[in-house]
Amino acid sequence: MEKRDFYEVLDVNKSADAKTIKQAYRRLALKFHPDKNPGDKSAEEKFKEAAEAYDVLSNDEKRRIYDRYGHAGLSGQSSGFSGMDDIFSHFGDIFSDFFGGDIFGGRRSTRPPRPPRGADMKVQMDVTFEEAFLGTRKKIELTQRKKCSECDGSGSAPGSYPETCGTCQGHGQVVQRTGFMTMVTPCPDCSGKGTVITSPCKKCDGSGKEPFNRSVTATIPAGVDTGMRLRLAGEGEKPEVGDPGDLYVFIRVEESPHLVRDHDDLHFEADVSFKDAILGTTIKIPLVDETIEVDLPAGVQPGDIVSIDGKGMPHIGTSHRGNLHINIKVTLPTKITAAQRKILEQF
Repeated sequence: MEKRDFYEVLDVNKSADAKTIKQAYRRLALKFHPDKNPGDKSAEEKFKEAAEAYDVLSNDEKRRIYDRYGHAGLSGQSSGFSGMDDIFSHFGDIFSDFFGGDIFGGRRSTRPPRPPRGADMKVQMDVTFEEAFLGTRKKIELTQRKKCSECDGSGSAPGSYPETCGTCQGHGQVVQRTGFMTMVTPCPDCSGKGTVITSPCKKCDGSGKEPFNRSVTATIPAGVDTGMRLRLAGEGEKPEVGDPGDLYVFIRVEESPHLVRDHDDLHFEADVSFKDAILGTTIKIPLVDETIEVDLPAGVQPGDIVSIDGKGMPHIGTSHRGNLHINIKVTLPTKITAAQRKILEQF
C-alpha cells in the first residue's frame, strides 16, 4: 500500500516546528500504543506509521530530503522498522522523554540529569592507642583509575575502534515484552554503550582506565575508637565529568599494654602488696600524656575501685575527658620467713 504523507500522518503543517512535531507524535503514540490496544492490528500499524513519520520529520537532514523528493528520496535512509521491538529499541529515549520511564501516566522531572557522581572509596586505618588519645594526621596511599593514556579512554587498541553492538544495533537498549508489559533495559552485551570492543587495549585491558597512585592526608581527631568512620568529602573516585565520590576511613585502634578502654573511660589494674594494702601507699600510673600519682588509703581491699575524674580518653570534638578507674589487686606473698610468720601470728 502506498505510504501516506508523513505530515498527514502526524496531522501537522509542513511548517511545523520540532516541538509541534514531537507533541503530535506523543499524542498518536499514546493513542495507538499496543499495550492500550491489545490485539488491534490496525492500531499497531498506525503506531508504526506514526513512529516512522516522526523518525523522518524529527531529523533535520531526513526532513529536508523528504520535503524535496518525498518518499523516493528516503530510499535506504528511512528507519524501515521491521517490528514493534525495533520501534521500541529505536525510540527508547523518546518514550523515556514522553513518559518518564512509565508508559502510562508516569511523570518525569524536567530538571536536566546531573552527570554521574564518582564512586565512593573505603579504606581501613590502624591507629595506635597513643594516636587515638592525642589525635594525629596520617597519610593514606590510594590506587585510583584515570583515562587510559594509550587508548584515550576508548578501550580499543590503537588503530582500532569500537564496533556497533549486534544485539541492540547500537541503541544501547533492548526490549522485553511479557504479556501487556513492555520493558526497555540496558543491553546485556554492551552494558548500554551501544558498542563493543573487539580489539581491547593492552594497557587497560579494554576498560579505558589505567591505575595511578595518590596520597591523601586524613586528620584523626583525639578520642577516635575502633569502628568509627571518617568521611573525606570529594576524595573518592574522580570522574572526567561530574562530582567526585567520597573516601570513607574505617578506624581500628590498637590496644594499650596497660590501659583498658571502655568508650571514654579507662581502666588500670594496680598490683598492691599485702603490706601496702594494710598500711596505705602511693602508686604511679602511666597515662599517654602524663604519669599521675594516686594515694591509696590504708586498708584498701582487693576488688576496690578508685576513680579519678577527667583522666580518661578525650571525647571527640570537645574538651571533656572520660574517667580513670583504678582496679585494686592485692598480691599476697607465697613464701614467708619464720620471723614474718611469728609477727603475723602476733598480729
